[in-house]
Amino acid sequence: MKVQCNREEVLETTYSALFDMGLLISSRGSDGRVNAMTVGWALIGKAWSYPVLMVAVRPTTYTHELIEETNEFTVNVPSDDIREIVDYCGKVSGRNYDKFKEKNIAIENGVNVNSPIISDCVAHYECKVLLKSKVIPELLPQETREKHFYSKNYHTLFFGKILTTLKEQ
Repeated sequence: MKVQCNREEVLETTYSALFDMGLLISSRGSDGRVNAMTVGWALIGKAWSYPVLMVAVRPTTYTHELIEETNEFTVNVPSDDIREIVDYCGKVSGRNYDKFKEKNIAIENGVNVNSPIISDCVAHYECKVLLKSKVIPELLPQETREKHFYSKNYHTLFFGKILTTLKEQ
């Protein structure tokens, strides 16, 4: 059962998963189609007095398209039990595959957003886009551009205002 909680209650778990296997972003388009994507670049903090969770999403992804369309997303904190799903969602495009059907991923409705939460995750953040910013390549060190952006597919940074934080009880 999911219950609302303070961000601080799940922060350590969130960062542990982020640095180990990544987090899962989920979104739902206006047509009702859902998608999930693994993200390895994220920050949690405060901006303009709001709690925020920033995720870096490449513009070529289906997730980027859905976030642009709806201005919302959820960030789901996986447990080690679903490591295979996290890996799969980081390798396969939601444009071409129904990841939820392929891997039997259960979802639940969000509390304050239309984007779903992934049932088997231990914590969830529901976010509305507060700000977005494109990575400026010229500001990155040359070594970073060569190592992480050899395809010139620079991320958009979506700063989501955290509306609700949920955890498994």
